[in-house]
Amino acid sequence: MKKNISNKAARIQRFLAGSNIKLLAICCLLLVFGCKAKKQLVARKAVVDTAAKPVDTKLLKINAIKAGQTVFNTFSGKARTKLNINGDSNDVTLNIRIQRDKKIWISITAIAGIEVARALITPDSVLLINRLQSLYVKQPFSFIKKAAGDQVNYKALESLLIGNTIPELVTENADLQTTNGITTLSGNLNDVTYKLTIGPDMRATATNLTKQADSQSLDVVNSVFIQAGSKVMPSQIDLSSIVKDKKILVNLRYIKEDFDQVLDYPFSIPARYKPM
Repeated sequence: MKKNISNKAARIQRFLAGSNIKLLAICCLLLVFGCKAKKQLVARKAVVDTAAKPVDTKLLKINAIKAGQTVFNTFSGKARTKLNINGDSNDVTLNIRIQRDKKIWISITAIAGIEVARALITPDSVLLINRLQSLYVKQPFSFIKKAAGDQVNYKALESLLIGNTIPELVTENADLQTTNGITTLSGNLNDVTYKLTIGPDMRATATNLTKQADSQSLDVVNSVFIQAGSKVMPSQIDLSSIVKDKKILVNLRYIKEDFDQVLDYPFSIPARYKPM
């Protein structure tokens, strides 16, 4: 029995060894294509129009999609997760806690619930600890930008973790088509080609982002939607990322979800830990 546990522990050690790219992959994968729309200032003249105006069906649909997203203050979830990085597959459990617009806390556990790594991500900073190797990362948020590209968006990570749409993709500038109750939004934003698929309930079922210039793509599929208290979210989220010759697959299977509970986000770096 001890030998079996030792072999599993050694496998996890190899999983987190080297450049620790696999530990960072969990945090960076969803951030590869965060899209930021540029603000435009348009001077408008006051116009008095007493004539009846036609209904803008596209705007109505856009507003309906926005209204259909899950609004929350905090989220906590537990997901059985399969990570496959360049063919190297590992099964772990992710405990995720989110304080909207402020922080994302992730604990990674493996054998018998033993924590092997922890992350705390804010719009300004990145903290990571590797418990098996007693190593840590403490960097500004730009550290992730170096790994994921300049088009990094913290809000996109929050949205994808609970099955919401990436906010910047739901815009009147997108091409919109509806067939048999399925709506697609597509377009190009800051050199990223995107396609967003929305179900009849106004929830995102698929997201595709492609940046051909950098040989990058991200596909997200949301399925098996469930009721979590008064909220609705997918219990299965599958992500596939390709960055040049690197391919990362993440399959999240939520087994516990809670919204708007009082949460703690414990994170400390032991004095004996060394920087990666």
